[in-house]
Amino acid sequence: MTDRECCTPERAPSIDLSFLEPVLERHAEEPGALIAVLQETQGIYGYLPKSALRAIAQARRLPLSKVYGVATFYSQFHLRPRGEKVIRVCHGTACHVRGAPEVTRAVAEELGLKVGETAEDLSFTLESVACVGCCGLAPVMLVDHQTYGQLDMPTARRITAELREEAAAERDEVPEPPDETECP
Repeated sequence: MTDRECCTPERAPSIDLSFLEPVLERHAEEPGALIAVLQETQGIYGYLPKSALRAIAQARRLPLSKVYGVATFYSQFHLRPRGEKVIRVCHGTACHVRGAPEVTRAVAEELGLKVGETAEDLSFTLESVACVGCCGLAPVMLVDHQTYGQLDMPTARRITAELREEAAAERDEVPEPPDETECP
């Protein structure tokens, strides 16, 4: 399932919509505030839960299809839970010709994820992006807002392993190596 699809009912977490009520009240009299409402909603939940989209549509007297259409049109919105750390590997021209596909493969293998996936424990999300504007540092990956440049496969693998260890330490766990048999 890609990030642009909603969670299925069996995977959808229980959502407390009471956090959404102040947002809806604050923007109730603003006819053009749908994007602002979606942004604030995503800020609360980390993504746009299906139940929140329904509540927004109802409160703003809009068809759910319109709310969903806006949420899926803009890449800033996410319909699935995202990882605590989001790793974005640049695949702009400079990064691509200098090894972005190999960097992506190294990160994906280290995390046991495919591009566009989020780890089951919500620790990481792996994304491919068009350009991050750091062409002189190509190939580049961003981890949240930290930039790592001039990467190769071993360096990308090392950085990702360190990030996994930090995430596990924060949860007081010992990280398990990813399944070596599965390729992205």
